Amino acid sequence: MLPKFSYARPDTLRAALALLDERNARIHGGGTDLLGCLRDRVFAADTVVSLGAIAELRGVAATADGGLRLGAMTPIVEIADSGLVAERYGALADAARVVASPQLRNQGTIAGNLCQKPRCWYYRGDFHCLRKGGELCYAYDGENRFHCIFGGDMCYIVHPSDTAPALAALGAVCRVTGPSATRSVPVAALHVPPSVDPHRETVLETDEVITDIILPAPPAGLRSSYRKVRARASWDFALAGVALALVFDGDVVTSARVFLSGAAPIPWRAAGVEAAVTGRKLDPEIIAAAAGASVAGAEPLAGNNYKIELFKGLVAEQLEAMAQS
Repeated sequence: MLPKFSYARPDTLRAALALLDERNARIHGGGTDLLGCLRDRVFAADTVVSLGAIAELRGVAATADGGLRLGAMTPIVEIADSGLVAERYGALADAARVVASPQLRNQGTIAGNLCQKPRCWYYRGDFHCLRKGGELCYAYDGENRFHCIFGGDMCYIVHPSDTAPALAALGAVCRVTGPSATRSVPVAALHVPPSVDPHRETVLETDEVITDIILPAPPAGLRSSYRKVRARASWDFALAGVALALVFDGDVVTSARVFLSGAAPIPWRAAGVEAAVTGRKLDPEIIAAAAGASVAGAEPLAGNNYKIELFKGLVAEQLEAMAQS
C-alpha cells in the first residue's frame, strides 16, 4: 500500500522546479520505479511532482547539426520504434527494445530509465543497508550472484539501465535544469560510483530535472550495437551487457567507446576493450584480446564468478558480429 503524499501535476517546467524546491519532493515521470519504491518503503516522499503535463519534455527530433534530441519524458517505446534512432544510433535502438516488458516500455521514460534506483534485493528489501544510511553492504557476504564485478567499493549494486550504457557509448549529453541555471552533463558522467558517495545514484541535485538527452551527429563509419544476456528472455535486467560504438575506416577501427551493463554500480567504461581494438582490424586475435581485456581487473564476489566468462563471450560475439556487418 502506498504511503500518503501530496501530488502535483504542473504544466510548466518552471512550476515543477518550484515544487521540487519543497522539502522531500520527488519527481514522477513514468512512475514505474518511483511508485514501487514508495510502496516498498525504500524511501519516502512528502510531495510527488508529475512531469506528465509538460509537453516540451516529450519527443524525438533531429537537431540542426545532424544529431538527435530526446525529450526526457519520451516513453521508451517511442525510442524503440523511432526510425531516426534505428537509422543513426543502432545501440540505442537495440537497448530500448530490450528494456523490461512491453507494458513498462509504454509507461517508462528515457530519463527515468537513466535515473532508476538499484534493483539489489537488500536495498529493496527490509535491510538498513549502506545505501539507505546503514553501515554495511549485505551483498558482500550475502546472496550476490547478480551483483557487480567492477567498482564495488562499499556497495555492490549493478546499475540497472540498458539505455545508459548505449547513450554513454554514443556520447550523449543530458541537459539538466535547476531553479537558477541549466547545465550539460555527459551520460558517461551522470552516475555516481559508491567510492564517491554510496547514498546517491546520479549527480543531479534534488531540485534539478533532466529536460533533454542530446546525441551528437553520428560520425562517418559509425557502427553501434547493444546486447544483454538475461536470466529470462521475455524480460529481465542484464546479467551482462555491452554497448559498442566503433568508428571504422574500411575495416580498421579508428575510435571506440565501449560500456558494460550488469557489471558495476555505474555504466562501466571498458577502456581495455577500446584500447585493444582501436587502430586495428577486428580479426580473431584482436577480438580474443579485447574479450580478455573486458574483464581485466574484475573482482567477482563469491556467487558471481560466472560473469567473467559471460562477459568475455559476449564481447567476443558482438565484436565478431560487428566485424561482419
